[in-house]
Amino acid sequence: MSGRSILVVDDTRSMRMMVANVLTAAGYDVSEAGDGAQALALAQQRQFDLVVTDHNMPEMDGVTLVRALRQLPDYDGVALLVLSTEADAALKQRGREAGATGWMVKPFDPQRMLDIVGKFI
Repeated sequence: MSGRSILVVDDTRSMRMMVANVLTAAGYDVSEAGDGAQALALAQQRQFDLVVTDHNMPEMDGVTLVRALRQLPDYDGVALLVLSTEADAALKQRGREAGATGWMVKPFDPQRMLDIVGKFI
C-alpha cells in the first residue's frame, strides 16, 4: 500500500485533517485541497490513485469536481469517492452519473473508510 497517493478535498479544514490523518496513519501518501478548483489544479499536475471529496464546497461542488476529473485522461480508472453529509438518493445518483465510484456519509467511521479505500487501491 505504501506510495499509494490520495487527494482529500474538503472546504472544512478540521474534516480534511481528520480524513488525512486516518489515511496517513494507514500508510497512504495524502495531499489536501480546500475546494474543487484547487483539487482539479492539483490533479492536472499529478495523478492520484484515489480522490476523496466533500460535496458541499464553494467554487466547485463534489459532483462537479468528479465530472471534471473524469474529463482528464489520467483519471479514467481512478476511484473517486464522495464523502458528504448529504445522503439524498437523487444526489447520489447524480454523483454516479458524473463518475463517482462511491458515496460515504459523514460522520465517517475510520475503519470503514480504510476498508472502502483498500478495495479501490
